[in-house]
Amino acid sequence: MFWEPVEGDVVRCSLCRFRCLIADGHRGVCGVRENRKGVLYTLVYGRSIAENADPIEKKPLFHYYPGSRSFSVATVGCNFRCLHCQNYEISQWPRERKDIPGRELPPEQIVREAKAAGCRTIAYTYTEPTVFYEYAYDTAVLARQEGIDNVFVTNGYTSPEALERIAPHLGAANVDLKGFSDRFYREVAGATLEGVLDTLRVYRRLGIWLEVTTLVIPGHNDDEEQLAGIADFIAGELGPEVPWHVTAFYPTYKMLDSPRTPVATLRRARQIGLDAGLKYVYEGNVPGEGGENTFCPACKELVIERSGYRLGAVRIEEGQCASCGETLDGVGL
Repeated sequence: MFWEPVEGDVVRCSLCRFRCLIADGHRGVCGVRENRKGVLYTLVYGRSIAENADPIEKKPLFHYYPGSRSFSVATVGCNFRCLHCQNYEISQWPRERKDIPGRELPPEQIVREAKAAGCRTIAYTYTEPTVFYEYAYDTAVLARQEGIDNVFVTNGYTSPEALERIAPHLGAANVDLKGFSDRFYREVAGATLEGVLDTLRVYRRLGIWLEVTTLVIPGHNDDEEQLAGIADFIAGELGPEVPWHVTAFYPTYKMLDSPRTPVATLRRARQIGLDAGLKYVYEGNVPGEGGENTFCPACKELVIERSGYRLGAVRIEEGQCASCGETLDGVGL
């Protein structure tokens, strides 16, 4: 899906914002879409590299059927090359090897396994769902027919036309907003900031429930300017009800020289978000520190208690704060 012939055997892929021009015998930047004599093929359809029934909080989605489970699935490949990728073994596989691994898992079987596991949603996650779009799309259509919703965990580089096509079958998304400078995006992820911001705007326009995650990396994107820029963008262009997850970095892949994120840095980022007018800001990857709890934006009482991916006390009645009656933002609260 989403490609066209250009000249001779060259094709243009329009699935993501890179809009790769691909010569015969070559692949796009994702490494999993290949031009064969003027026809573009996906190499990962039906080839799952990972699947598991996860808590929805692991995505992280805190305001979308909290406490439910999400059947999570992925193939190899990604259109980014993040230096700090925590799943680089599978996301970067096609860049480092020629073969495409995975077990045969057709869309129908994903839906069956999700139902058997009692999952409320299917999450397209672990790697970038855009690069296995056709696989995700067919699964999402079948899932909706069976009363199961669908969520994307994504880097936010899907083309507008591809996002609009799958939107009727997509209930929610968590989008990484990795930093707020184009230099950071180009050097660390191999992409552009504006492309991600535009995609976030499209998600908002399409009415898909949205949460945003920023992995805070010391010395790279933890400065006041970038954190305030992200907070102001979310509050001003996406809406103050959009949750922002500021999460701790741990050295990995090609970024082993950067230290782990201090809890104090996450606290500062959270306060920046609250000062910008955001209703819900969460600290991630530091379980037990209290930054994962949901507080009523009106009376400030604790309404959802969390420890890691587990829920504790829930003080919500029919979507409202049990203490003051304030309507809380989200789906399935």
